[in-house]
Amino acid sequence: MEKPRIKNEDQYEALRDKGYSKEKAARIANTEDAGKKGGKAHKYEEWSKDQLYDQAQKVGIEGRSKMTKKELIEALRNN
Repeated sequence: MEKPRIKNEDQYEALRDKGYSKEKAARIANTEDAGKKGGKAHKYEEWSKDQLYDQAQKVGIEGRSKMTKKELIEALRNN
């Protein structure tokens, strides 16, 4: 079985050093803009429920279809 490919190895290793699980570190390091400086993202509270749902789907949060907006925000922040 081939090891999954990580787009941003440096970010992955930094997240692992901070105590993130392998799965969570890989998910973050494999996002489109992995490792880019930002700070321009809107707070989740400003997102629509559909936008939150789409983001939850991208990062693989299970049970998202039954979640409220507040639950989606919490799940995204704790994922």
